[in-house]
Amino acid sequence: MSRRNPTMLPKSPRNIVAALVLLALGAAGGFIAGRDEAPATGAEASQDIGGEAVLRAYAARRSDEWLEAGGVVTRTLADDNKGDRHQRFIVEVAPGHTLLIAHNIDLAPRVPLKAGDRVVMRGEYEWTDKGGVLHWTHHDPGGRRDGGWIRHAGKTYR
Repeated sequence: MSRRNPTMLPKSPRNIVAALVLLALGAAGGFIAGRDEAPATGAEASQDIGGEAVLRAYAARRSDEWLEAGGVVTRTLADDNKGDRHQRFIVEVAPGHTLLIAHNIDLAPRVPLKAGDRVVMRGEYEWTDKGGVLHWTHHDPGGRRDGGWIRHAGKTYR
């Protein structure tokens, strides 16, 4: 019979380092992964979704990966009007790590954002050397997949 680690702490140095990094990220940003609710305000701000999934996808240079993340809008950009129109903005999802959001406003309503606003989004991540792009933050007009969304100030934009 094998003995289990009663404290549930990692035993190898590699696992200890990984656990410490995740704890530091959580402490620095007040993140709780996997939450699916509207962005918090005031005292609830420490319960926002963190950027752990984005950081993992970025480090592994993965693309075409569906994920959820939340953070603070650092900058709004001009719309991309070539082809399908996209609202574009930058979100800091973890300390020092930003993500470009490309939200299709031909398929979903524009999100009324400004720098400093908190948002939570679900979409398809594409790796870039600048931190990545999240797109498909809207419903699937063909009904083939769940699609994504953006939550801001208690409202969901699909």
